[in-house]
Amino acid sequence: MTTCQPTRLLILLPALVILAATSSLANAADNELTPKEQAAGWQLLFDGKSLTGWKNNDGKPLAEGIVQEGTINTHGCGGYILVYDKEFADFEFQCDVKMAPGDCNSGLFFWISDLNDPVMTGREAQIFSPPGTTAQDFGAIYDLVPPSKIATKEPGTWNTMHLRCEGAKVAVTVNGEVVAEMDCDAWDQPGKRLDGTPHKFVRAIKDFARKGYLGLQDHGADVWFKNIKVREIK
Repeated sequence: MTTCQPTRLLILLPALVILAATSSLANAADNELTPKEQAAGWQLLFDGKSLTGWKNNDGKPLAEGIVQEGTINTHGCGGYILVYDKEFADFEFQCDVKMAPGDCNSGLFFWISDLNDPVMTGREAQIFSPPGTTAQDFGAIYDLVPPSKIATKEPGTWNTMHLRCEGAKVAVTVNGEVVAEMDCDAWDQPGKRLDGTPHKFVRAIKDFARKGYLGLQDHGADVWFKNIKVREIK
């Protein structure tokens, strides 16, 4: 058995303190940004305490109690989609999401151009359980592009979702894996996917706005969001 000499411990101690401090800077607490994220231009949209900057798409008052232990639970928010009150064009968006056990449905809406009609003027990165690989499953660009794989964790655990929208390009990443991508310019047929099968939109996707609101959907199930942040691409 070997033992550390006191002098060696004294030499190692400052190094361990520096390592711990560096680690804490690299991994921010929930609903905070790291110095690196701040320098890169990320903006926190939720501080874990208040709904400053958020509103319901239909103008109804925000319900009490949807901020829960440092998260937003959109179920019962008072409207259909909880939107951030600023429009974004080219951007990266990221959040952590946790679904309640059982069947669950929600979504990350983006590029909503008309708050009175978010379903038909925005697009959606789907949040859904049980898992699958259809255009209505978790990680899909809803009703348009199915996820290429199941990258979600089971309900009751946190998933990290990342959305990148730049020009005509959209990409959805789940837990570090890109699962759905599309080039809106290629979608020039109303109501048809690239393979000719039908989708719900009556206009060609290439004609949709590429600037609009971001939103978190209430679709009748408990879904919690935290670490909600955005970075505008300029």
